[in-house]
Amino acid sequence: MVVKLQRPILVGGLGLSFFLWMLESWHHSIVQLGEFSLLSTLAVGGGLWLLQQNRPKGSLEQPDSMLVDRSTVENAIAKAEAVINQLAQEAENHTALETLREQVAHLVLELDRQEIKLAVTGGKSVGKSTLIQVLESNWQENQPRIKFQETVSLFTEVGDKSDADVLTEVAKSDFVLFLTTGDLTDSEFQSLQQIKAANQPTILVFNKQDQYLVDERPSILLSLKQRVQENVVAIAASPIPIKVRKHEADGSVQEWIEQPTPDIQQLTQQLGEVLAQQGQRLVWLTTMRKARLLKAEAKSWLNGTRRDRATPVIEQYQWIAAAAAFANPVPALDILATAAINAQMVMDLGNIYQQKFSLEQAQTVAGTMGSLMLKLGLVELSTKAISTVLKSNAVTFVAGGAVQGVSAAYLTRVAGLSLIEYFQQQEIAMDSENALNLDKLRLTLQKVFQQNQQMAFMQGFVKQGVKRLLPEAQQTEVVA
Repeated sequence: MVVKLQRPILVGGLGLSFFLWMLESWHHSIVQLGEFSLLSTLAVGGGLWLLQQNRPKGSLEQPDSMLVDRSTVENAIAKAEAVINQLAQEAENHTALETLREQVAHLVLELDRQEIKLAVTGGKSVGKSTLIQVLESNWQENQPRIKFQETVSLFTEVGDKSDADVLTEVAKSDFVLFLTTGDLTDSEFQSLQQIKAANQPTILVFNKQDQYLVDERPSILLSLKQRVQENVVAIAASPIPIKVRKHEADGSVQEWIEQPTPDIQQLTQQLGEVLAQQGQRLVWLTTMRKARLLKAEAKSWLNGTRRDRATPVIEQYQWIAAAAAFANPVPALDILATAAINAQMVMDLGNIYQQKFSLEQAQTVAGTMGSLMLKLGLVELSTKAISTVLKSNAVTFVAGGAVQGVSAAYLTRVAGLSLIEYFQQQEIAMDSENALNLDKLRLTLQKVFQQNQQMAFMQGFVKQGVKRLLPEAQQTEVVA
């Protein structure tokens, strides 16, 4: 994986290389110190110093969203509640309403939660349980607000929970300790990126550092900091027992095994600082994440309800367009302008999705979509695809009318489904034609068109269209 280094690192690296060259020229005069050990220690130490200089002041980097305050969270909860209320207005007996309202009430209580939920996660055998035990026995007594949660091990196929399920559980916590026992694997890196994308405050914990040689530890720590560009600490939650030998005055030797004290001071210091400085904000940040997820869930239910109402509207207008084009075959551009895109359909769908249009605005939207379809080549592509389904030896006036009629119906359907997709992404009503995002609409049209280009769908749609347009006696001549 390519690591993007910033300029101070590059400049520092050049200076460090020059310094190492000078040391190399002096190494013959250096006695009782291993050359490699000294140089490598200086190199890694210099690299760590440079990384430290590039870090913001303060012991712990946090996402920008840590600036969240109570009013911001209350606003997020209000937005989620507004979507739920809209769902209740449009589907008062919806099965999800009771659960959604319970979740809103719980979020309001969460704002004043005093307990901090700290998730400890990572792969198998990285020391999650041991670290929690050490923290609970040696540190938590001074931090009564902390509740530790050990997740199921990531990157294992044992059990019912996938990595996505584990990360979903992690997202419910206020702070994350992500454990690793060496340089990051690709799977570990990807999981960390997902946690970061969710604005989850995290410390990457390099555990079991005592299992590496003293000279190797700084190199691994430096590599971790370069890869994640975030806060990293090195610990040994359960150090390897060491053999102690004592020589007595009488010449005898006594030996015993001694268990070193856990080395977690750097971790507890940083955790203590962040809890003291940001404890309440951690709770608010978690509450805001939950509010946004709740809003998305409610919006999904609302969109499903609206789609159920919108689908019959699209089907109605697609067959109206088909009948008009079949009865009066005209060039493709006129078909698109008069039948495939219908201003009344735009208004009807807008009413369903709370996107209010005047007739003039609806005509503008319809014309814009028609132009986009022509520019994207969707008219030509759909006509060719539909023509291949119809028998080539039945190209008569009636068959030609069938091609144009079914094409008009198909393009009307694509336009309607595209409007649904577009409206589902809107937060407020569009109050003018300038509010139409052409780039987003263009991408939506392409996406919906591709989704409705499968041959099986086209064959079924053409047969359905021909059945509506032609007498039964002629249908057997036109459709295979």
